[in-house]
Amino acid sequence: MKLNFLFVLTVVLGLASAQTFAEDYKAKVKASMDYLKSKCPVGKIEGTSVVSGKTVPTLFCGTAKVNNVFDIVTDVKDKHSGTATFFVKSGEDFIRVSTNVMLDGESRAIGTPLAKNAAHAAILKGESFFGQVDILGTPYETGYTPLKDASGAIIGIYYVGYPLK
Repeated sequence: MKLNFLFVLTVVLGLASAQTFAEDYKAKVKASMDYLKSKCPVGKIEGTSVVSGKTVPTLFCGTAKVNNVFDIVTDVKDKHSGTATFFVKSGEDFIRVSTNVMLDGESRAIGTPLAKNAAHAAILKGESFFGQVDILGTPYETGYTPLKDASGAIIGIYYVGYPLK
């Protein structure tokens, strides 16, 4: 009887701990997303530029160019310890043009497309997506929100996330 009670108690405490863990990540994602969006409330596209060998539309936050510039995503990491990315819409794809997500621990994952996953589908419908996503082979707790221009057209994506360890 004592063994069964300890087993049940362990399971209950484990579930409570897992729920708290998940809630902590969700709160971090929300805070990081709010911060990222505050740095670029409205975007615009002007011309094209080359990002990791690919010609894509050039994304701006106000007058500040985003493509190949990492100040904002680095700031998100410094203040919130998570990953952040700006994607630009290029045809039916969304391409990373500014990110602190690393490919091999040394190079930024710029020029890579957003996978055709649940986040991609939500963005195409003009909706945000919050939940777990595999990013370049690693599971993350994430948030993706459409980045719009002044007319309300979707021109990119705000992304934030935390690797699940």
